[in-house]
This record gives sequence, structure tokens and C-alpha cells, in this order.
Amino acid sequence: MAADPKNTRYAKLRIAQKQMGLDEDAYRDRLERETGKRSAKEMTVAELDKVLTGFKRDGFRPAPPRTGKATSSRPEVRKVFALWGELAPSLRSGGSRESLRAFVKRMVGVDDPNFLSGAQAGVVIEALKAWGKRA
Repeated sequence: MAADPKNTRYAKLRIAQKQMGLDEDAYRDRLERETGKRSAKEMTVAELDKVLTGFKRDGFRPAPPRTGKATSSRPEVRKVFALWGELAPSLRSGGSRESLRAFVKRMVGVDDPNFLSGAQAGVVIEALKAWGKRA
């Protein structure tokens, strides 16, 4: 089931309100100025988009969409993420990022794969390869 397109816009409006430092009255005044309505719940998707466009014009910068892919500039860390992704279907956790962090912490005492040294990454990679052979 797809997410309601309005819900994502409501969330973006609240993020814009916070990012731009608008109190509730200023926020509602802004909604009314753009659409004639003081409540986002009364607006159509097109009206919500109009308000968001106005916020962007005045400086609101939404965060870029997350791809869900773990990235790193370091090839050994990308290898850790890739091996973990291959194991994900066989894991009870589903291969969550938190479970990878816990695994790395148990293996080499580092809280996040992005902070692995080359040698530590090698240890984790070899452990993941061995796990993959057993799975």
C-alpha cells in the first residue's frame, strides 16, 4: 500500500516551519497567504505543493531523499556493506543497519563500519565471507 501523498507533504511543511523558525501563527498566516486556507488538512495536493514551493523560494531546503543504500568513499567499507547486504535475507534482523553495527562492535570494537581501519575492515570482511559460506 502506497503512502498517502498528502502525509509526506504535511511532514515537509512542518520541517519547513521548523527550519524557517516560524511560530504557529506565522506558519498559518503563510498557509493562508498562499492558498486562502489556514489549515494544511483542508488543502489539496496541488495547494500543498504551492505552499512548499513558496517555502523553497524563501529559503527552505528539504533534505535529499534517502536511498537506503549505505555508501562510503572507502572500498573496504563498501565491501562490508555489500557482504552484509548479501547475508540480509538469511538474517533474523533482516540485515538492518543496527544489527551490522552490533556485529562490527562484537568483531572489532568499533561502533560503526564507517570508522573501521583497513585492518579492522579486513577482519570484518573475512568474518562475513565465512558467515556467507555457512549460511
